[in-house]
Amino acid sequence: MLSILIWLPILGAAVISLLPRTIPAINIRLTALTVTGLVLLWNIFLLFKFDISLPGMQLQEYLPWNETLGLSYQLGVDGLSIVMLLLNSLLTWIAIYSSSQQTERPRLFYSLILLVSAGVAGAFAAQNLLLFFLFYELELIPFYLLISIWGGEKRTYAAMKFLIYTAVSGALILATFLGTVWLSGSTSFDYNTLSTQALSTTLQIILLVGIVLGFGIKIPLVPLHTWLPDAYVEASAPIAILLGGVLAKLGTYGVLRFGMALFPEAWSILAPSLATWGAISAIYGAVTAIAQKDIKRMVAYSSIGHMGYILLAAAASTSLALIGAIAQMFSHGIILAILFHLIGVVEAKVGTRELDKLNGLMSPIRGLPLTSALLILGGMASAGIPGMTGFIAEFIVFQGSFSVFPIPTLLCVVASGLTAVYFVILLNRTCFGKLDNDLAYYPKVLWSEKIPAFILAVLILFLGVQPSWLVRWSEPTSTAIVAAIPPIEKTVTTQVALDQ
Repeated sequence: MLSILIWLPILGAAVISLLPRTIPAINIRLTALTVTGLVLLWNIFLLFKFDISLPGMQLQEYLPWNETLGLSYQLGVDGLSIVMLLLNSLLTWIAIYSSSQQTERPRLFYSLILLVSAGVAGAFAAQNLLLFFLFYELELIPFYLLISIWGGEKRTYAAMKFLIYTAVSGALILATFLGTVWLSGSTSFDYNTLSTQALSTTLQIILLVGIVLGFGIKIPLVPLHTWLPDAYVEASAPIAILLGGVLAKLGTYGVLRFGMALFPEAWSILAPSLATWGAISAIYGAVTAIAQKDIKRMVAYSSIGHMGYILLAAAASTSLALIGAIAQMFSHGIILAILFHLIGVVEAKVGTRELDKLNGLMSPIRGLPLTSALLILGGMASAGIPGMTGFIAEFIVFQGSFSVFPIPTLLCVVASGLTAVYFVILLNRTCFGKLDNDLAYYPKVLWSEKIPAFILAVLILFLGVQPSWLVRWSEPTSTAIVAAIPPIEKTVTTQVALDQ
């Protein structure tokens, strides 16, 4: 069942790439939409087939591949990955739908997006570390091409920077996986096998550092983040949705799956440092976002801050905090998607993303009133206003983390408050004020351009008032993961005593 999420997009990419060049771009786009729509429907079917009372892997598939290398085609999902698979399929459909019908080289464009979707789905479902790495690297070249061909003026620089950073991330992760197998004496990369192997605390710490650094680049965390603003800003709006909404979640997923679960003793020792790192990233992202003049770059830096909340929750290692982390991953994905989509609409209609040049878009006659209203909703959700999914996720994270790390949690609360500051700046300058009477004659936003924002807005509001539909899938899995982690306070005290 899970293989359909991987191989249907690959099959769709192959079919689209073989279509004659005479096929109109709109038909190619419709084909891609059909494929991703089927994947999304299948993902929803799997979501309701998933038994939320079980903490372990479900819907498992196993096929021996290369026993010499320890590689097997092993798939499975639990409460952590099932939500991420749904996010991937949803945002892939949104990205394709929101793409321009006049996209140049449409066969290559949509084929690459489908390959990205397949790679991300495979990574979320893989239960073999080497198989995970193969899917993890599958999206590297497609994303590089999507940025370098269809990006902005500095697309070549941004794409190359993304390629280098992601290659380093992959090298660190592969080295850690190889070290884990070698040091454990195992001959298999299967996740279940490695999760039962006992390693010394020192070895666990060394391997965990490699995991956190490797996936920290992908998240990204400060100071491993410098590729993010360039890539997000230079990428087209649909690709920015995939970069921030899906690709970054591979990093947080990897930290939770291969950091917390495989090295629990080392995780409890490094948890205070990770919580501090998360708080620093949150404050840095918020403060830097305030200083931006480009609204797309502002949202890009805000993403860094919100990723810090997830690291804080993971470090706290309580069931409630981990539930909040998973909820934050999904919520951040859909909130970032609506913001990037609407910024793309504003740029297409107005011709700029500069705060100093935007004003009065809320004008009901000559502005973009509905687009502005939806942009305000997205900004409120990102700022954690009650009644929206962003508030629920952040509240659970802070509530679950405060008892373990009060100071880093308070710093993240401050960062959340700063999020409201820069979104007030953004919305006040873009949506309100007076329009320029000579220049403000903008094309109307078509209803087809509003549909992605409407879908995401409904999800943001629905999950804000019915959060159980978001957190129910991850509760048993979160409890099982944190149960294996030693109490952080006890571990830290013991470690200090040993050092003395």
